[in-house]
Amino acid sequence: MKDQKTLDRIKLLHPKLRDEAGKIYDEICDALTGRAMCRFGFTLRTFAEQNELYAQGRTKPGHIVTKAKGGLSMHNYGLAIDIVLIVDGKTAVWDVKSDFDGDGKSDWMECVTIFKQYGWEWGGDWKFYDAPHFQKSFGYSVRQLLALHEAGKVDEHGFVRI
Repeated sequence: MKDQKTLDRIKLLHPKLRDEAGKIYDEICDALTGRAMCRFGFTLRTFAEQNELYAQGRTKPGHIVTKAKGGLSMHNYGLAIDIVLIVDGKTAVWDVKSDFDGDGKSDWMECVTIFKQYGWEWGGDWKFYDAPHFQKSFGYSVRQLLALHEAGKVDEHGFVRI
C-alpha cells in the first residue's frame, strides 16, 4: 500500500526529480515487505520554514536539527528528501539497524541502497551525520543554487532552472 503523504510530497520536489523519486519510492515499497513502510517526511521546504528549523535549539527551544539557514539547504530547492520509517502504521522510527521484514537486511539500509543506485547522496555518509537525508544536486552547490534563485533564474513555479 502506498503512503498518500509520500505521494503528495513527491509532487513538491523539483520537476527534474519527481519521476525518479516516484521510481525510488516504488522500489522501496517493493523492498519493505514487513511491519515498516518508508515515508518521505520532508521534501521541499521554503526559506522561511528552513529559518524556523534553523532557529530550533538556537533561539527557540529544542535540539539543533540543521546547520543550514534558509537558502542553504537542498530542501529549499526541492532537491532533497528526508525519510522516516512508519512501523505498524503508526510509530515513526529513525532506526538504521532494525529489520522489520526479516529479510536479513536493515530496512533503513535497504532504502539507502535504493537511493544510492539512482545517484543520490546520503547524509549518513557525512561528517555531520544526517541519516534521514538524501539529496541530488545535479552538480550544484547550495550557494550556486542560491545565486541562481537570487538572480531570478527560476521557472514559473519558483524552481531554480538547472
